[in-house]
Amino acid sequence: MTEETVAHMASLINKIREENPNTITIDTGDMFQGSELSDKTQGDALVPILNEIDYDIYTPGNWEVIYYKQKMQKLLGGLNAPKVCANMFHDRGDGTPGEPIFQPYQIITKLGIKIGFLGYTDHLVPRRQPPALSEGIVYTKPEENIRHYIELLRGQEQCDFVIILSHLGLSQQIALANNPECEGVDYIFGGDTHERIRKPIECKYAKVVEPGAFSSFVGRLDLKVENGQIVGESYELIEVDPVKYPADQKIASIIKKHETPYLNSINEVLGYSTIPLYRNFVIENTMDTMVIDALKWKTGVDIALSNGFRFCPPRTPNEDGLVPITQGYLFDMLPVNSPVRIGTIKGDSIVPWLERELENVFAREASRRFGGWVVKFRGMELEFYGFKPMGEKVAKVTIGGKPIDPNKDYTVCACEREGDPDDAICRMRNVRNTYSEKYTLHDAVRAYLKEHSPVTPTPVGSLKILDGDQKLLSQVWGVDYEFS
Repeated sequence: MTEETVAHMASLINKIREENPNTITIDTGDMFQGSELSDKTQGDALVPILNEIDYDIYTPGNWEVIYYKQKMQKLLGGLNAPKVCANMFHDRGDGTPGEPIFQPYQIITKLGIKIGFLGYTDHLVPRRQPPALSEGIVYTKPEENIRHYIELLRGQEQCDFVIILSHLGLSQQIALANNPECEGVDYIFGGDTHERIRKPIECKYAKVVEPGAFSSFVGRLDLKVENGQIVGESYELIEVDPVKYPADQKIASIIKKHETPYLNSINEVLGYSTIPLYRNFVIENTMDTMVIDALKWKTGVDIALSNGFRFCPPRTPNEDGLVPITQGYLFDMLPVNSPVRIGTIKGDSIVPWLERELENVFAREASRRFGGWVVKFRGMELEFYGFKPMGEKVAKVTIGGKPIDPNKDYTVCACEREGDPDDAICRMRNVRNTYSEKYTLHDAVRAYLKEHSPVTPTPVGSLKILDGDQKLLSQVWGVDYEFS
């Protein structure tokens, strides 16, 4: 959720409710992370905003653990509507699932139609997020219990329509919708990967949709009911046009109240970019180019790494031809302000790591895709095949302009992931002599902008795909969908 657009989104939701009083409003996760306001208040400022929007159901996302388990429970507990998730459990203390943290499903009846909502979040959270964030939580794959709940909703509860509320990412959701365990589900309402699905993706057992990102789109499914029967349906993705949908004043006033103590910091200009800042492309983008330029400059290591983030609203130049980079926007780009971590790795460990990272993004089997963009780096150049099998993806690697030497030690840096083993940096293992600097990612970017602003972070081709489009906008393939 993005505070800049959420008040406009609320106006659109209220308009839909006026048109149809039987509207059910849903949020599929990542509600408390992604801005300086959320960071400064540890998500507390978002609770009254969400409650004023008056959702009917929530499903937790992969970033709901950003302030650790106990705070996640408090934040979600402060929301007025039910939270549904069938695959998050309290850890018994030995890594096995105990009691569920949230109720698995919710049933809502409208016009005599019973609709069952079953929730699932990303079971890969302990790998995708710093492991310490989800300590005390056990995640399971949807396939472990989805059949049980579908039969319960369809059989015992006699639901007329079943919807999965999912924060698995589009590839995982497509894989699930093609899995026989999903038979009996009508739709998967997805989250996590911020894809703009304008026409439902037709899979073998269910249809899949996802409604964009940053409170800038609303997905709307209309069910036509006659005489207690569903006789038709239609889906559309509605853009939150701020001119067409002026900011809801109640939401705007809540945001203003909570932002006021932090406005000086949020609006502080750290520097400028001469070109648009965006993170839309899977392979390279201007936003991460700026981040890795800053890390390489600050640390002097051989290889500076940036995680494969896929979120953050883009920004275009103002009337002066510059993009102001504020402290608030830095939090949008890098919501987790971790210390910079440095270590040494031998060349023969780098290529296997690259193969795994590329497989996470481009795996032929949809269920194996991780839900993030390709990891970014400065100081290393990679030519790769995205769509070859794992083990055959890496074509050429150079470091410092020279072919990678399997016997040479290279210094690397990335953000610290709390809870990672000592020999890990950015999911790269076998790293030696690791230590965390006293300065953070934000410190590095701030110092870089102070020294070099205005910057022109044009991607330099450090990553080149040999069997696909360099400006790829989605990691989803093999289905009737194109990001637009």
